[in-house]
Amino acid sequence: MVKIGNVELKNRVAAAPMAGYTDKAFRIILQSFGCGLVYTEMISAKALIYRQEKTLAIADVSDEEPSVAVQIFGSEPDTMAAAARLVVELGADIVDINMGCPIPKIVRSGEGAALMRDPEWAAEMVTAVAEAVAVPVTVKIRAGWDAQNINCCQVAALAAEAGAEAIAIHPRTREQLYSGRADWELIRQVKEQVSVPVIGNGDILSAADARQMIDYTGCDLVMIGRGCLGNPFLMREAISYIEHGTILPPAAPSEKLAAARHHLKLACRFKGADRGTREMRKHLAWYIKGFPYAASTRVRINQAHTPQELETILQELEEMAQQEDS
Repeated sequence: MVKIGNVELKNRVAAAPMAGYTDKAFRIILQSFGCGLVYTEMISAKALIYRQEKTLAIADVSDEEPSVAVQIFGSEPDTMAAAARLVVELGADIVDINMGCPIPKIVRSGEGAALMRDPEWAAEMVTAVAEAVAVPVTVKIRAGWDAQNINCCQVAALAAEAGAEAIAIHPRTREQLYSGRADWELIRQVKEQVSVPVIGNGDILSAADARQMIDYTGCDLVMIGRGCLGNPFLMREAISYIEHGTILPPAAPSEKLAAARHHLKLACRFKGADRGTREMRKHLAWYIKGFPYAASTRVRINQAHTPQELETILQELEEMAQQEDS
């Protein structure tokens, strides 16, 4: 059993915060396959304190979700503290501070990965948030700003000293964005540096990757990002391999389509038919990866305007899969 502060997690597998993807519907799907900790999309602290409706919706946590970390970003301690108090009111079990987003417009505002350039200021941010809320506060960092400034161990140590109760690290620099390989050696070094739980992130595309990261780095949890898009089954596969050394068979096409249907229903339930349909297009493109006629099917998905049209496409895929099996 892993604990982050007073929050007990049922296993060592977490899902990364991903803008445009880890909304309430997808988080519920991931948890249905065992995921021990899910994160919201990153949320602007400024937008939160102005109580913008769309922003509040991103921060809202469902009663169906155990163990949710709400991730906020900003550059001012007071603003971050106020935003943290608000997300706790909305149901956050954990407040996570984003110190890793590499997007230029975020960095130009002194937010996200820009905080890696000023570790002391980043620590002040942690102190302000930790003093503002009663739930655990965590941070998500990168390796550093660039190859000449790898300072994740320093940032992690200062954050833990300031009150962070877990450190998640994506061991690429801001300069790398998402290119190249994640340097897992840096996860190992951060784990040696701090006494709080460390969450390793980067290049986990299989259950074997998840187990290998834990074995190599000693991290307490693994955080799966792009690997779970269209593949929430990776959560249960990783849990099985980490806990029991058992490799589960890959999900059958029928199970993939059943998960996609469930996801579609949840998206429309939480966001309405129109928006739910639009947002499911990108998810379904991931779910059908590897299916016969996937390229032409993606075109049809992107032209769909109603849940019924998407449901029809999924039904046709299921019929084709059954014919191939027979």
